[in-house]
Amino acid sequence: MADETETEEPKKKKGLLIPLLIGVLLAAMGGGGGFWAVTQGPLSGGTDEDTHEDVAGDHGQDDQGGGTVADVAFIQLETLVVSLGSENSGRNLIFTAALEVAPSHLEEVTRLSPRVLDVLNSYLRVVSVSELSDPTSLARLRAQMLRRIQVVTGTGRVRDLLVTQFLVN
Repeated sequence: MADETETEEPKKKKGLLIPLLIGVLLAAMGGGGGFWAVTQGPLSGGTDEDTHEDVAGDHGQDDQGGGTVADVAFIQLETLVVSLGSENSGRNLIFTAALEVAPSHLEEVTRLSPRVLDVLNSYLRVVSVSELSDPTSLARLRAQMLRRIQVVTGTGRVRDLLVTQFLVN
């Protein structure tokens, strides 16, 4: 009888080992596939060459790696002073930024700068003081402002919003 129980236990362990190995193998394949999807960007809608050009443009280098500055123009926006909360609180936000644009769109975006300032002023007035005190809020606010600017100026004209001054007093 002791011999029968000893032969049954190894079969049980072997039966549990196969599903465990299959699970580990599937998890590794899923992780590898996820890594590939993130690094290769199959859902981005562009080819690898498009991605390479975008990355080269972001670092200010051309495709040959010569280290030349990419075709970029900047439009300095006027400083905005926005009152926060009630008028009695006396708290203000001082905000200065520049727009990164392609040189071919420089004139168009410059003509639209009053509208850009209006959109920024309107957006910053409704932001709460508690949201501004969060250290991570600047990235979120910058993304929101850039999206609004791109709506006003048209798609593809403004590449980036560079915040040069963001002071709450």
